Amino acid sequence: MIRANTALKESPWALNDAGHPRRIGIELEMTGLGIDECARTVATFLKTDIRSTGRYERLLTGDPAGDWIVEYDYALLKRLGREERETETLIGELEHTAEVALAWLAENLVPIELVSPPLPMTRLDEVESLIELLRAAGAKGTSDSLLNVFGMQLNPEIPSADPALLTAFLQAFLCLYDWLYLRADIDVTRRLSRYVDPFPIDYVRHVIAPAEAPTLATLIDDYLAANPTRNRALDLLPLFLHLDPDRVRAVTTDPLIKPRPTFHYRLPDCEVHLPDWGLYLAWNDWIEVERLAADPARLQDCRAAYLQYLNDPLARLRDDWGSLVEHRWLAP
Repeated sequence: MIRANTALKESPWALNDAGHPRRIGIELEMTGLGIDECARTVATFLKTDIRSTGRYERLLTGDPAGDWIVEYDYALLKRLGREERETETLIGELEHTAEVALAWLAENLVPIELVSPPLPMTRLDEVESLIELLRAAGAKGTSDSLLNVFGMQLNPEIPSADPALLTAFLQAFLCLYDWLYLRADIDVTRRLSRYVDPFPIDYVRHVIAPAEAPTLATLIDDYLAANPTRNRALDLLPLFLHLDPDRVRAVTTDPLIKPRPTFHYRLPDCEVHLPDWGLYLAWNDWIEVERLAADPARLQDCRAAYLQYLNDPLARLRDDWGSLVEHRWLAP
């Protein structure tokens, strides 16, 4: 059951530009469960079937939104798991032994990742209930071990590909980043990992300053010039690869970047084992980004104040922008 004080806030954009309900993909990284135990827990809740696509991957089929994936987040191990084992020769035995050793190491260090299909946002409460079941089954998250560099990633569908709207989202995120970071209380191991690096300060100034939105090409080019990496708290490479693949691939050929019409919010830890943790924490904070992006006057005032703050060394020493956001720039 979802706890009483964890209501999921609604987005200002319930529909996409085609008039369909917006969707969201969710990724959870965890340990504490074997891959089959995790798959059974999820499949039982969703009433889906389980299909093995390799020794370290499970596909859950039958959900009307699409297939769910349960897998070890380790490309080499997944590739080995898809290959037929040959143990009747010395080389085959050695390969088998190496894979077993690698799998043992992975079970202790590499998270199991649960990846949802694009779900209607009206189903977020189901994900909250699923987190409760995973916790009860023994799932462990980021702070359970110093070795756990685990995250929860949200992939909310863009309401529209209009560059003015995409710019507003990016500006709102940059203005609220310090507050989001404080709220997320990122585990020290993930902070050191650089998986969720902040945007360069010169890029932040560049984005929040313009009075008019750039074209889509300029928005993408500026982003690629300053951020040719997946290691950002808000990774826009999947979105830009979806919108303009040639432009993105001219800068990065990273095969881990997959095109999709979503924002890729990577900041939150996955604390699935903690009783007061849930999807609502990251989702409700993200909604503040959407609400600011949907309010042009408030966004303009917030941008101006943040730019003044960034350009004032004394203010940056004296004040904490995250706290200022808390008191001045969130939706009433």
